[in-house]
Amino acid sequence: MKYIHIVFLIVFCATALAGLTGTGPRLQPEDRIDQEQVIDGTLSLTEIREAGLKVFATPFNRADGLGDGAHDLSVSDTRDFTQGNRPTLQGNGTFLRVNGMDSQTCLECHSFVSNAEVPARMGVGGVGGINNSALFQPDRIDVADANFNGIAEFTGRLINPPFLFGSGGVELLAREMTADLQALKRQALAQPGTPIKLVTKGVSFGEIVAEVAGGMDTSRVQGINGDLVVRPFGRKGDMASIREFSVNALAFHMGMQAVEAFGGEYADEDNDGVQNEISIGDLSALSIFITTMDRPERKKTNKGVRLFSDIGCADCHRPELTTEGKYLYYKLTGSPQKPFENTFYSVDLTRSPMDFPSAPGGGVKVELFSDLKRHDMGEGLKESFSKASDQENREFITPRLWGIADTAPYLHDGRALTLVEAIEGHDSDGSEAVAAAQAFAALQEKDKNRLIKFLLSLRTPGKPNADVVED
Repeated sequence: MKYIHIVFLIVFCATALAGLTGTGPRLQPEDRIDQEQVIDGTLSLTEIREAGLKVFATPFNRADGLGDGAHDLSVSDTRDFTQGNRPTLQGNGTFLRVNGMDSQTCLECHSFVSNAEVPARMGVGGVGGINNSALFQPDRIDVADANFNGIAEFTGRLINPPFLFGSGGVELLAREMTADLQALKRQALAQPGTPIKLVTKGVSFGEIVAEVAGGMDTSRVQGINGDLVVRPFGRKGDMASIREFSVNALAFHMGMQAVEAFGGEYADEDNDGVQNEISIGDLSALSIFITTMDRPERKKTNKGVRLFSDIGCADCHRPELTTEGKYLYYKLTGSPQKPFENTFYSVDLTRSPMDFPSAPGGGVKVELFSDLKRHDMGEGLKESFSKASDQENREFITPRLWGIADTAPYLHDGRALTLVEAIEGHDSDGSEAVAAAQAFAALQEKDKNRLIKFLLSLRTPGKPNADVVED
């Protein structure tokens, strides 16, 4: 009996020294990889993807750095999630739900692989349902309808989460397009006063003129910022890479700060008492995992393909863009104008699980159905975000249609519950897509059905991330 008491005492003391069960970080040290392991090639792609999956799907807690620190009333409210210090609902100290602090994992918002099936097919990397929509930086949500006009005024951005499949091909396309546009900018600088057309991969972004006295006239640039960086991620086309997108999403949704963007390894800019919340290695594993997910599939073709082009849908929803190379190179955040400098790792996008088809010349075909350009969608789809201009509220990057059969609801905020509603939503005052929407409306019913059936052939992957996710 004395021996049993001694063993119990030893176990009890060891447990006490290690802390109470369940109070430590959920992402354990053995689950994380170091950046040097990525750089020196000691880890296989599968091992890196496994580490990235853990960052993606582990429910973070306060010991990991979830959330902001205690609310400091001496600091002004900037509503800037990158600075922390957000209030919490009823002072619960954990969640805010409006303006972030609304989840514990990336998986919470990216888990529906197919909403076309009943019940929905779940999986890692999918879309989010309506209840997963982000409510971004509002000043006001008039849920009481104070004006009694049937409109709940909302001054933020309502964002329904898209899926992440095929994002490696999209990022490579954007980097090559950016490199082309930067070369055209250099050409303009060498020819002051001469308009230079900004065309890459068949997509026109307007033109620029270098001024003789110095500077650059970007007033005729279209669908892209004046820095001529193609940013394919985010509804507004505001993130150049999945790595950059992840930095912002982690901070906004969870208060998890990546050290390369928030002061370094020993910084604690959100004052929650936790340092090194997302290390450089964690962020590399996460971004590599996301960009190496399976690509969407095209099940079949039919007569609707031609109709899609004939009525003008393909003018913006380009069925296919082709890269020059097949390797996606990874770099830290920053310097998006130099998309192929200071890289530390690469993957071959023709490999599994990406499996992009090869293109003549050594690149890959990316059947994304987008031009990666922002377009004015008119008054009907305009947002009312108080921090954006009227024009910015009207513009959206052309959404990628691959996988669209499985990803209802549609449009940026999920307002369209069917593909027909989504197409009709393009018929908006001032929209660049009015002609295509009206051409669809003028089709005979049998032709409308052919076009919709074509769109329903664009499917999400059958079993995404099967190499690292147990069945």
